Amino acid sequence: MSVANPDGGIPPAPPVSDSRTFARGLKDLIDGFRDSELWLHLGWTDIRQRYKRSVLGPLWITVATAVTAVAMGLLYGELFGQNIHYFLPYVALGLMFWNFIADSIKEGSVVFSTNEGLIKQLPAPISVHVYRVVWRQLIIFAHNIVIYVVILIVFPQPLNWSALLFFPAMALFVLNAIWVTIVFGVMATRFRDIGQLLTTAVQLVFFLTPIIWSTKTFNGNGQMSERMRLVELNPMYHYLDISRGPLLGQPVAAYHWYVVLACTAVGCTAAMLVMRNYRARVAYWV
Repeated sequence: MSVANPDGGIPPAPPVSDSRTFARGLKDLIDGFRDSELWLHLGWTDIRQRYKRSVLGPLWITVATAVTAVAMGLLYGELFGQNIHYFLPYVALGLMFWNFIADSIKEGSVVFSTNEGLIKQLPAPISVHVYRVVWRQLIIFAHNIVIYVVILIVFPQPLNWSALLFFPAMALFVLNAIWVTIVFGVMATRFRDIGQLLTTAVQLVFFLTPIIWSTKTFNGNGQMSERMRLVELNPMYHYLDISRGPLLGQPVAAYHWYVVLACTAVGCTAAMLVMRNYRARVAYWV
């Protein structure tokens, strides 16, 4: 029952806080993106600090990935009887894109807890730290793509205009890295065990994804279709196919793009829900 005020009218309802609205979550993302000077500087500083006082500096990123790619490409190519001219670029690209995905998940899950001081002292949108992680992964990927260029010179691939599909694929990778960092970063800030769980899960998914092995190794006995159905249940297979296929001169089936777009849409929706409901609590959880 309403209580009349002294003037005989019904008192106005108290104002509703807009701190938990999609508009505030979207504003945080936009404001954080506009503050590009900050997260560009922080991301590059992270790379410089990681290799401070080393002789090669950030080039260690390229060296480490190159050694791993060549070693795995030669070893597993011999074990599976693969043509090294095709398999070495296949493994190298797989590792580059996988490292982008895996590091976005693992580093994204600790992005807020490891930046506690900045979050509490710097009046900036929390999305700044999200863009910082994604920008750092792009820098690492840029260092690694040099390996592909060198391998392409040594083992030329039948490239065509479809290689340009790499760019929309990379744009989807960036979008996915953003929502992954938001969702897992906020969840792991509230429940710290999630970070450890994600690290274990990423290691497991690595072996279930065609990175150091190829779907071409499936053969005969009428079991190929059954095995392929199991592989295609892994979303990472589709992410690698849309990004690695064009750079190897291979056609990419449309359904791979549909799966990635669907996963991206679901992930972005989840990220907006997290930004709406828990964005303001991050500073208290860290």
